[in-house]
Amino acid sequence: MRYVPYGTSKNAKWWFSVLDIVAVLTNQDDYTKTRNYWKYLKAKLKKEGSQVVSATTQLKFLAPDGKKRLADMLDYNGIIALGKTFPGIKANQFIEWFTYSDESIDGKSKSKAYALFGSSFVDSIEVGTTKGLQQIHAYLFGGLYDFAGQIRTKSISKGGYQFTPAHYLEKHLAKIDIMPETNLDEIVDKYCAMNMAHPFMEGNGRSTRVWLDLILKKTPEKMCGLEQNK
Repeated sequence: MRYVPYGTSKNAKWWFSVLDIVAVLTNQDDYTKTRNYWKYLKAKLKKEGSQVVSATTQLKFLAPDGKKRLADMLDYNGIIALGKTFPGIKANQFIEWFTYSDESIDGKSKSKAYALFGSSFVDSIEVGTTKGLQQIHAYLFGGLYDFAGQIRTKSISKGGYQFTPAHYLEKHLAKIDIMPETNLDEIVDKYCAMNMAHPFMEGNGRSTRVWLDLILKKTPEKMCGLEQNK
């Protein structure tokens, strides 16, 4: 499967060849037939108003004839949406593989998260601060995203929810840094505040969960005291 990182260092993401995905889902190794099927499916989805088509981006890619040609590409979410348009077990198996494969960004960052706790680097992380979260993000996503460890400079939203606007993010993160961590309620509040800030373009969830784990590991006696008082 062909894929390529594209964009500036602050908004780069991985883009995957649509034709490669279609070839897998249709079990077709004939390039012309695959291209014709995608042309048919693309027209059908466009007529239905599917967001898969509107999310498609054209980038130059190496074609079977050895020449670089414009090719339809989709990002991670687009590929999953495309897979869902195909019926049958094969499509479900592909989505499961693509989502959880060790070769996916999710799979690789997950492996790095496990490795982090067994490394000496974990001792150098500044616990409970934005700087520490940046260190974690850089470790987990270094080599996967060009913007690994960098605070976003663009405003983002998900499912209709607007995360902290980019122009206010620096001040908001500074406030989160000084939030107390003296008991479990305060730690949860701090974690929720950071999660709502969503300081990175991608990879916020895993990085913030590791960040929370390190805060809890720093103050285990407070957690034990809380349990005894219940």
